[in-house]
Amino acid sequence: MALTELAVKNAKPKDKPYKLSDGGGLFLLVQINGGKYWRLAYRFADKQKTLALGIYPDISLADARERREQARKLLANDTDPSAIKKETKRILQTATVNSFSALAKELHKVKAPMWTEGHAKQWMLNMEKYAFPVIGDRPVAEIEPLELVGIMRNVEAQGTFETRDRLLQTISSTFKYAIAIGKAKYNPAEIRLALADRPKVENFACLSTDEIPAFLRAFDDYQERGKVSLIAVAAFRLLLLTATRSSEVRFSKWADFDLDAGCWIIPAEQTGRKGKHGKRKPHAVPLSDQAIAVLRDLYPVTGHGEHVFPSRNGMGRVISENTVNKIIETMGYKGRQTGHGFRSLARTTLGDMGHRWEVLEAMLSHALENQTAAAYVRTTYFEERRGIMQKWADYLDAVKSGAQVIPLRA
Repeated sequence: MALTELAVKNAKPKDKPYKLSDGGGLFLLVQINGGKYWRLAYRFADKQKTLALGIYPDISLADARERREQARKLLANDTDPSAIKKETKRILQTATVNSFSALAKELHKVKAPMWTEGHAKQWMLNMEKYAFPVIGDRPVAEIEPLELVGIMRNVEAQGTFETRDRLLQTISSTFKYAIAIGKAKYNPAEIRLALADRPKVENFACLSTDEIPAFLRAFDDYQERGKVSLIAVAAFRLLLLTATRSSEVRFSKWADFDLDAGCWIIPAEQTGRKGKHGKRKPHAVPLSDQAIAVLRDLYPVTGHGEHVFPSRNGMGRVISENTVNKIIETMGYKGRQTGHGFRSLARTTLGDMGHRWEVLEAMLSHALENQTAAAYVRTTYFEERRGIMQKWADYLDAVKSGAQVIPLRA
């Protein structure tokens, strides 16, 4: 007699397991603990077999009957439904183990201890945001280049080309890892030819060396105007004399300076410092006599507070990032020079004087791009940079006064 949904629902456990038959080999197995399991009894190759069809109530009576009919169709075609179920399960398990997301997470676990915390976190965040939703569940051996092109172009559409390139590198490393452990045969991430070129980055505007004298005299004219901020003028001069970053000057603190020793230590944790978190280092800046004079003149004005260049609005704030650029604009040099561009101006001029490139890179607190060179450079060239900074300051004074300067090569 065929079962009813009510009979299945009301079936109670007994002292031992028992069966309720629905016909056609389908039956409900009721366990001692009350669990109800759908089973299908059938014969294949002269052997009696049983196929599990699911658990009630997740699988209803109607669902169980539909699965019975599917199994009977397989039997009619001389196919064992138990074998099909095992193979399907194996394929699903293999796909899960060999999925792109599984291997990416495996690689991340291997490499993360050797990365900075910030890099490890960003590596996985980019994958979770852009790659996993599209190819995360796919077996790595089945992923095609065109799928990756689609992911990259979606990132390009957001204008984040740096993120795109980092993501492509991350995806590519996952496929290289899959190849290394025998999960894939080739790397479909070799798709750079199909991607758009990164937009050209506009460098900070910077004058030529020949334009420095007129620029400095224009600055003197600016200072003679009324209502000129002493703090802003000092920031302009210190930025020019030290070739530091605008943010490093803006957020500088009096505690970071030793004027008697002529040294400014920019802390690794200072706001605006470049470099990955955990890998930044303090940067020592030698101060020329002219830079020390700028700071000593400013101390009576702002020395009572923490910051060297506080905002006139107070509340613990510092001057705006546009403060120096506003002076430059008022001088008539908008679009031709920026405060940050003072770094390029000093680097170019001092390079023309013949000073060594590695010393000038240390002056700018740049990490060496050449990894072989970086491995051998264990010094910040502080004393050599002290002499260079003094030459730079003296050079600026000389050309402003109109003196003919023939820079001595280092």
